[in-house]
Amino acid sequence: MTSRTVTVIDNATGKQVELPVLEGTLGPATVDIRPLSRELGYFTYDPGFMSTASCRSDITFIDGEKGILMYRGYPIEQLAEHSTYLETCYLLLYGELPTATELETFTRIIQKHSMPHQAIRRFYDGFRHDAHPMAIMVGVFGALSAFFHDSTDVHNPHHREIAAHRMISKMPTIAAWSYKYAIGQPFLYPDNELGYSENFLRMMFGVPTERYEPNPIFAKALDLILILHADHEQNASTSTVRLSGSSEANPFAAVSAGIASLWGPLHGGANEKVVRMLEDIVESGQKVEHFVDRAKDKDDPFRLMGFGHRVYKNYDPRAKIIRKMCHELLRQMGAENQPMFEVAMELERIAMEDDYFKERKLYPNVDFYSGLILRAMGIPLNMFTAIFALARIVGWNAHWCEMMQDPESRIGRPRQLYTGAAPRDYVPIEKR
Repeated sequence: MTSRTVTVIDNATGKQVELPVLEGTLGPATVDIRPLSRELGYFTYDPGFMSTASCRSDITFIDGEKGILMYRGYPIEQLAEHSTYLETCYLLLYGELPTATELETFTRIIQKHSMPHQAIRRFYDGFRHDAHPMAIMVGVFGALSAFFHDSTDVHNPHHREIAAHRMISKMPTIAAWSYKYAIGQPFLYPDNELGYSENFLRMMFGVPTERYEPNPIFAKALDLILILHADHEQNASTSTVRLSGSSEANPFAAVSAGIASLWGPLHGGANEKVVRMLEDIVESGQKVEHFVDRAKDKDDPFRLMGFGHRVYKNYDPRAKIIRKMCHELLRQMGAENQPMFEVAMELERIAMEDDYFKERKLYPNVDFYSGLILRAMGIPLNMFTAIFALARIVGWNAHWCEMMQDPESRIGRPRQLYTGAAPRDYVPIEKR
């Protein structure tokens, strides 16, 4: 913290107020605007909360200008190279990397809770056969609060921990079953002898009549995707979980709201858009350069998906990491010569060499590469966002737990700039 202040003077009344300037560990200083409303009667106007810090957090730091992403102070590059998804989960939940014993215990807990209540299995039968997996997941996660009354006391730290463990452990099963239901195949129960990513792949692609051996390259790629998407500060879905949870709603309901927010195409659907764009380019029969020229034309509404990022004004640090895995996977699968992947690699080459893209820093982002990886693994498009939710489940829980123990936390109540009708009298219907 700091003793610096910003002075705001109301020209109409001559009144002034001193606003404290708060300094975090890293990143821009933040002006505490609470006295502005209390002493001058003004609100601030900030659509999308793009310039507003809604909370303080110890979990994730992003510097979009420098292309930095850190979980609990650890660079994402180091975690991606050395960690696993479950170790990253432990770090995000507890604030420190686990010892070998702590990680073993944590892993065993997550494995132990991987199978949902049997009634949850029957819950799927209430959905249409062609329901989107995300629609199913919103409903099923909201329903979990009906099964776990023993862990919904939001003021009890032990209850919060149990709820987080249950959600992280059950998310792969719930997501995989959503896919199985949509294609009419039998559900597979978790195999607690397998790792987190291997278990999910088995429940996705395995069938009861055959033994399924998860492809180690697929499992490694999926684990990397989960690490890179585990948290990303106060994004739309995380903010939704915090806002829902600020009313002291149970954590399963708050996370269900987060899943609904993630489902939006402006948030969790970016990598799906990448693959659809690549498929459209292939089906058009046009050369890649034709679409690049269209993207450069300011009068053409066409945009290349998977290039640039709203937060990162430099190279997306996650893209640097996942690019290597993407190329390795395509090479080992011999998929580089398939039309869609050829188009993708040509787009990547152009974006890295063309001055138009370099000047505007429109580099391939994490969604570009994750979309290619998931497609190469045979993951259907409607499961892309479900896998995003699988990764982000720990981030949502970490932020919810942090909020519930923050003494400054308040129920969310954004204000507004009213632009409706001025006061007017009711007119009887016969006189209108």
